[in-house]
Amino acid sequence: DVVETQEHYKSRWRSIWIMHLTMFLSSVGFSIVVMSVWPYLQKIDPTADASFLGWIIASYSIGQMVASPLFGLWSNYRPRREPLVVSTVISVAANCLYAYVHVPHSHNKYYMLIARALVGFGAGNVAVVRSYIAGATSLTERTSAMANTSACQAVGFILGPVFQTCFTLIGEEGLTWKLIRLQLNMYTAPVLFGALLGVINIILIFAIFREHRVDDMGRQCTSVNFEEEEVGGLSQDAEGSIDQVAVVSVNFLFFVILFVFAVFETIATPLTMDMYSWTRKEAVLYNGIILGVVGIESVFVFMVVKTLSKKTGERALLHGGLMIVLVGFFILLPWGKKLPNIQWQEIKNNSIPRTTFSEMLMPLWSLEAMQLSSNHTAEPTGCPVSQSWCLNTPKIYLAQYISSDVLIGLGYPVCNVMSYTLYSKILGPKPQGVYMGWLTASGSGARILGPVFVSQIYTHLGPRWAFSLICGIVVLSLLVLEIVYKRLIAFSVRYGRMQE
Repeated sequence: DVVETQEHYKSRWRSIWIMHLTMFLSSVGFSIVVMSVWPYLQKIDPTADASFLGWIIASYSIGQMVASPLFGLWSNYRPRREPLVVSTVISVAANCLYAYVHVPHSHNKYYMLIARALVGFGAGNVAVVRSYIAGATSLTERTSAMANTSACQAVGFILGPVFQTCFTLIGEEGLTWKLIRLQLNMYTAPVLFGALLGVINIILIFAIFREHRVDDMGRQCTSVNFEEEEVGGLSQDAEGSIDQVAVVSVNFLFFVILFVFAVFETIATPLTMDMYSWTRKEAVLYNGIILGVVGIESVFVFMVVKTLSKKTGERALLHGGLMIVLVGFFILLPWGKKLPNIQWQEIKNNSIPRTTFSEMLMPLWSLEAMQLSSNHTAEPTGCPVSQSWCLNTPKIYLAQYISSDVLIGLGYPVCNVMSYTLYSKILGPKPQGVYMGWLTASGSGARILGPVFVSQIYTHLGPRWAFSLICGIVVLSLLVLEIVYKRLIAFSVRYGRMQE
């Protein structure tokens, strides 16, 4: 046996914490602009509508879905520092591109689409992160390490809008650096901040990150990822096949978890602007504050869930988390009788001349153009009449919305942590790069379909249909979990090497 030295142990965990930071930054890169994409898109390109917003949000996940298996495969055969650095450089460059999408004279929305897709491509490194952590921890360490990784990812998703909220203090106009044509405002400052974090991450990867691998008992092993300066150790050949039914099931459950959270983040700004007549800036600010509180709640959940999982097990917690998410979306269904404020009524009150019925059916950007051309600078607020459901769908009260935020903020981190922990244990000691790539791709697929699907349903049919369908999807996932419940066990337990 090769006994791990104290220096090796410290180096191994320093590297794992660098991976936690990388995971956090990848998540922040997605969520730091989610609340401001819609108003920024309206500002730089009046031809963009709410449907295109779904594609902007989804482009990040399209890039990540394509890149994750590729980076995962790369990490199985080469030192992981290579895909980690390359992916982070791509993300930094893409964030800088996003800060300049206002410069072209036309087609600005497509430049934004490309920038977000490239940021997502760089975020494909989460598959590398998880495969490294799975190989660098013993079986007893893995639950905590994978839980910490999922926690960093979830906190990144939740706290990204909080960073965005801080940048709203700069305002929509902000400052302009004419020499390099850079506008520093509440829309561009967050991505430039993300680019700075990416540069710091690259420096830390070079300075601190080292390749390490241990077996299930924590003994040092060799692998193809080891660099030349690393010492040799045990060779680890895992006997037995992976339970593919369990693997596919966890991929499906993870898809649902990311799907509902993508819906939750994407719909927040349009929903609150429609229901509560918030302006663009108010929607970004207030939703950021709400999600900040939810983020604090989630950090507490992460602390509790690691201890609670030792008593109840990961499967039971995953079941409970899905139930909480189901209740959260059920609460969002419109139950009252009061209708939301209609946008055309406010425009009429501002005395815009000759507002015809056909003009009322124009999208929001057209109405803004009409208002500005008539020397009325007040931003139109309320539920646009172009969404026909606004005329007959009851208002979702603010208490409903906040209660739903609290419940989803409780259920999502539980589900996220437990699904990744179960997946890592099911895969066992085999190289996990490609498998983790597919799990990341399934989550990315959810973030593609979630915003696009729901933005279409929400725009044309309203919140009642949108949230009813989400509830149905969560119920289906609960049924799948019940069917495969007994198969979601660790690789070593399945082959009798350890007791559950």
